[in-house]
Amino acid sequence: MSRKLASLALGLATVSLIMIEPALAGGGGGGLPWEGPLQQIQQSITGPVAGFIALAAVAVAGGMLIFGGELNDFARRLMYVVLVGGILLGATQIVGLFGAGGASIGVPLEASIEAVGPIDG
Repeated sequence: MSRKLASLALGLATVSLIMIEPALAGGGGGGLPWEGPLQQIQQSITGPVAGFIALAAVAVAGGMLIFGGELNDFARRLMYVVLVGGILLGATQIVGLFGAGGASIGVPLEASIEAVGPIDG
């Protein structure tokens, strides 16, 4: 009985492998309605205006915490929130100062061919 079951399973697996068509990844996509607004938000957060706002937020919040004197608990926590928000908004500019960019997963084929140079057979 188990031999029949094993051969049936092997046969089904073989038939399913023969019938599989390759799954090709879609080339572009981009038809979803929320992609445009999300790209605008990304450009606003990572643009130069956001960098200046982040710098001003860090400077004002740091100044208030250092030279603010007696701040009540709410004002102190609010300055911490502004300080952290400014650092988060300016994170891309801070990372850019060290010469790093975004994450890259793999190198495109054209870039790797250009880096190696032509192959003379």
